Amino acid sequence: MITLRGLTKRFGATVAVDALTIDVAPGRVTGFLGPNGAGKSTTMRMILGLDRPSAGQALVGGRTYRELRRPLREVGALLDARAIHPARSGRAHLLAMAHSNGIPAGRVDEVLDTVGLDGHAAGKPGRTLSLGMGQRLGIAGALLGDPPVLMFDEPVNGLDPDGVRWVRQLTRSLADEGRTVFVSSHLMSEMQLTADQLVVIGRGRLLADAPIDDVIAGSAVAVRVRSPHPDGLATLAARLTATGATVEAAGPHELTVTGTTADRVGDLAHELGVRLHELSPHGASLEQAFMELTAGSVEYAGGPTGGGTR
Repeated sequence: MITLRGLTKRFGATVAVDALTIDVAPGRVTGFLGPNGAGKSTTMRMILGLDRPSAGQALVGGRTYRELRRPLREVGALLDARAIHPARSGRAHLLAMAHSNGIPAGRVDEVLDTVGLDGHAAGKPGRTLSLGMGQRLGIAGALLGDPPVLMFDEPVNGLDPDGVRWVRQLTRSLADEGRTVFVSSHLMSEMQLTADQLVVIGRGRLLADAPIDDVIAGSAVAVRVRSPHPDGLATLAARLTATGATVEAAGPHELTVTGTTADRVGDLAHELGVRLHELSPHGASLEQAFMELTAGSVEYAGGPTGGGTR
């Protein structure tokens, strides 16, 4: 288990991680989510002893990383796919890692086979590796010591769709073996397919620590409404708003309604004589739930899209 208790990291006046307390349990995939700048990478670096906490503790199996005698046998991690000497081959990189932790050299070929890097790819210098090949090599390094705890920071970056599916299957299989799997990602659709538990932070603070279904269930279900009659749709929108629903126009012929049911929208449309071409409920998604959870914690927000000046 990964155990964080009051974990805090300050950089001068900036609090990057603020009293974070969570347990990352074995036997499931725990997704680690947050906007850019939320403190995810800093948290992972503190778990691995790369950054010293300002306060609190980060433990792996009840010990700090620096207390682990053979750390690669206890926790494997992918934080940076480019963390390889530019002139060293991938295979030589893994052999050096294995030697440092008393891992048999034969294990290198096993993990290279697991991640799908053949002898030619593994023999390339680090500077020539594509991002996707670097990701696979990094995952091989994480698996090298056959550890019970695994941490992956954005493991699908640079991978093609088949590679993304492979990572999903790998993380699920590792959790099914009883390992602790902690995965950070910005791909909400992929995390929705992979994770059992979610930890969401914003501005370094814990926003949610719950099963993924509970996080999604806390988000509103939307009803999509389309009509060929803009005036009638505007009247329907006004009536729905008066009943307490939230209505957003997605164009002159379409509404998105939350805070009520599709049945209620249909009844009101019939009562007002508004012809509908579509009335469909859309279940909440992880992306929607994430946006709602982190609405007040986004550090870098883009402006409106489209219509830019030249």
